[in-house]
Amino acid sequence: MAGYPRPQLVREQWELLDGQWEYEADPMDVGVGRGWSDPSRRPAGRIAVPYPPESPLSGVGVDGPSVHWYRRECEIAPRGDGRVLLHLEAVDFEADVWVNGIHVAHHVGGFTPIRADVTDALVEDGPQVVTVRARDERTDLEQPRGKQDWQKEPHEIWYERTSGLWRDVWWEQVPATRIDTLRWLPDPASGTVGLEVTVVGPAREGLVAECVLAVGADELVTVTGNVQKGTARLTAELPGDVASLRWTPETPVLLDATVRLRGVDAVLDEVGSYLGLRSVGTGDGAFLLNGEPYYLRLVLAQGYWPDSHLAQPDDEAHRHEAELVKALGFNGLRMHQTTADPRFLAWCDRIGLLVWDESPSAFAYSARALTMTLAQLAEMVQRDVNHPSVCAWVPFNESWGVEHVATDPRQQAAVEAGYQLLRALDGTRPVLGNDGWEYTVGDVVGIHDYGHDPTAFADRYANLPEAVRTGRVSDRPIAIRPVDAATPVVLSEFGGFTLSADERAWDAYGAVGSGNELLAELAALVDAVVAVEGLAGFCYTQLTDTRQETNGLLTEDRVPKADPDAIAEIIRRSVRAPAAPR
Repeated sequence: MAGYPRPQLVREQWELLDGQWEYEADPMDVGVGRGWSDPSRRPAGRIAVPYPPESPLSGVGVDGPSVHWYRRECEIAPRGDGRVLLHLEAVDFEADVWVNGIHVAHHVGGFTPIRADVTDALVEDGPQVVTVRARDERTDLEQPRGKQDWQKEPHEIWYERTSGLWRDVWWEQVPATRIDTLRWLPDPASGTVGLEVTVVGPAREGLVAECVLAVGADELVTVTGNVQKGTARLTAELPGDVASLRWTPETPVLLDATVRLRGVDAVLDEVGSYLGLRSVGTGDGAFLLNGEPYYLRLVLAQGYWPDSHLAQPDDEAHRHEAELVKALGFNGLRMHQTTADPRFLAWCDRIGLLVWDESPSAFAYSARALTMTLAQLAEMVQRDVNHPSVCAWVPFNESWGVEHVATDPRQQAAVEAGYQLLRALDGTRPVLGNDGWEYTVGDVVGIHDYGHDPTAFADRYANLPEAVRTGRVSDRPIAIRPVDAATPVVLSEFGGFTLSADERAWDAYGAVGSGNELLAELAALVDAVVAVEGLAGFCYTQLTDTRQETNGLLTEDRVPKADPDAIAEIIRRSVRAPAAPR
């Protein structure tokens, strides 16, 4: 369904609440005490949702207040004995939600969704009033914020804030007894698809879950299973030779799914979904896709737009961004320090891109910061686990939030806690521990190296295992604990060339004078990278210019700085020394 905010679990009865909302900043944080949640109160201003108030597209364009209030009148009414769920896809950073003055939700974390059953708060006559209070403290470094700056003006590699409502707000009609979650467990080796269906609502006897799998109009198989203690577990054996059904970036085949919850004499609920028949893993120094070594050619994506910040400017932007990554020759991307919109992940699923899904970082270590980070990780997995494009989880980046991980046992334990949590929640994907340097634990070693001399680069990694063991990136060791020889190594950030004529440029990257010079420098550096024996892949920095980090292959308006076909030819250069056991 076009534009549906949750493409992995689709229902027919839903409506977006985006658009113009009433709005008021609360710089002194007096709104709660003065009863601003009262549905009769009308804020004086207006804001366009889902754009953060700091951004031009919001119509506000003001960065400063920590607390924002939103109000919207809408028509919502449950049907029969059904329920109404209200969804807020992202509110940065702490949110409280009222419907008709009744408090229905409290949530901490700016990058994952909020869901509330608001049925009992609805009024019979007249419009329903939704009120949201969002609080985002600029200087709170324990708050997982990703690349949002804590200073007033963007500096170095940090950008303007994305506060308040910055992803879709919507509601849906659901049955009282209904499908709550799906968990796909595809196994391309055996040609089977596992499915776990969780059911919530009033208990009923004789509940059965039914799943129909198809490719387009061609139905493949139908399976059923009894619901016991709120869960049904089904296994579908796909017919015939399943090789043509396997999902890869080159052949992104998707299996469409219809999942029904049946009662004794009627269908109680029905949802649409899809999956990719693929597996990912690691072994013998390689990243594995469907059990075979697969060389990663990723690009770093910040997910930032000058007019809307971390909010994508419109629904078409999801598709356009994915198509640009593909057109430039990459087989995937690393979503850097922000969670991807599920609709963007759906386009990655459809056109064939692998995604490293990364958790935004805090910048100070404390028990509070770690608690919020781990909660965010769990919610990120719950939201994204079914997307075939998502091929790895990244809980920490460059020791952000664990600055003293090399010497502090607590911070080492924090990285291991993030790693083990992700492995426990999803044992089907590799997990990086601390990407970039100071490897502590993880299924992949990520190295960030912004050297621009191809000869020096080749010398530095002439013996990759030795480089990992003894090497330093900037003032940081690559690893602080021994690395198993079977663990793959990915150059997970490198490159970064900026046009020297750009006066905004932060001067930490290489400067080039023209698009042709960019191509020449890019080719020399990529040639050095693909020649490294045993490297499992790379991630080029970066896809687009982002504020003062003007080192993108595209401008911030998504215009290529050089011939896209020429860039793609460079990115796809043959690996001269394929990954081999180390």
